[in-house]
Amino acid sequence: MSIPTTRRQWLAAAAAAAALPASALAQGPAIAKGAKPFRIYAITFRGMTDVEKGFSEYFASRKIPVQITFRDLNREASRMPGFLDEIRATKPDLIYAWGTSVTLGVVGPYDAVIPGQHITDIPVVFTLVASPTLAKIVRDNKAPGRNVTGVTHVGPTDAQIRAMAAYRPFQTLGVLYTPSEKNSVVVLEDIRRLGRESGFHTVERTFRMDAQRKPVADGAADLVRELKEAGAQWLYLPPDSFLGTLAEGIIIPAAMELGLPTFASTEQLMQAGALSGLVSRYYNIGQFTAFKAEQILVGKQAASTIPVETLKRFSYQIRMPAAKRLNLPPPLPMLGYAELITTESTTAP
Repeated sequence: MSIPTTRRQWLAAAAAAAALPASALAQGPAIAKGAKPFRIYAITFRGMTDVEKGFSEYFASRKIPVQITFRDLNREASRMPGFLDEIRATKPDLIYAWGTSVTLGVVGPYDAVIPGQHITDIPVVFTLVASPTLAKIVRDNKAPGRNVTGVTHVGPTDAQIRAMAAYRPFQTLGVLYTPSEKNSVVVLEDIRRLGRESGFHTVERTFRMDAQRKPVADGAADLVRELKEAGAQWLYLPPDSFLGTLAEGIIIPAAMELGLPTFASTEQLMQAGALSGLVSRYYNIGQFTAFKAEQILVGKQAASTIPVETLKRFSYQIRMPAAKRLNLPPPLPMLGYAELITTESTTAP
């Protein structure tokens, strides 16, 4: 596998195609004084995050009047029908969907839309979806072709694999994930494909589920130990909301105790104490998602014609205290482009 050795080469390899255009931030759009606010119905998955902060503050900075109604799924899929009923009753101008599960709950897979259940007549902008095509939200990122567009947040899977291999070469990759979280499942499918093509082996464990098919924390540290005993040389932390709730308190400490380095796919997991990661800033993701919404609400563009994109740049981060504890100093060339973090963890209490 070819590994980039300069910051410029790394960013070229790790970045996706698009960034928030500078022209979009040059000046606010022409909106009549006293205009009625655009109504946005926002569905989150696990409460408010920096994504929603960036999303909301974008409109304020652009002087675009909006009225955002937030509803939280709180990881309970059973709440979705009530939200969809409220959407049909209130007819907002736009729907904001957080994550793969929420987005699929709103619009359905493109090849399995259920009339009368999924929303097809209101534009939807999603955020924090790892792979919209693999999840069947859109057939083509460049031309969604339906009432949905949005922003992805996870760096290209092959770039993440290269990042791990550049730091510490491996033959066996460990993955711990929640089987009911679509983001994790689609990324894992891509990792398996890359493993077959590149010659590395993947060992996997899933969190235990209760009688209602909800993940539970019981035995999570044991799962990390099982991955280590199965030969894992890295523990990959996929974009997984449930894993995120356990990362700082259970998963990463268990891996550190076993001498197993951890690689984060998202900013949240990096903040929880992972050794390294290729991540995008949640706040910036929220801002870019709001730009997509502006294209629809102010620019009057159809969601079906707006490409699904991600930020142009990802940060390759290394936590130096973890590197020291694991006796895994980063290779010298990596110090030229990596962002070095000197704290044990940056997750807010």
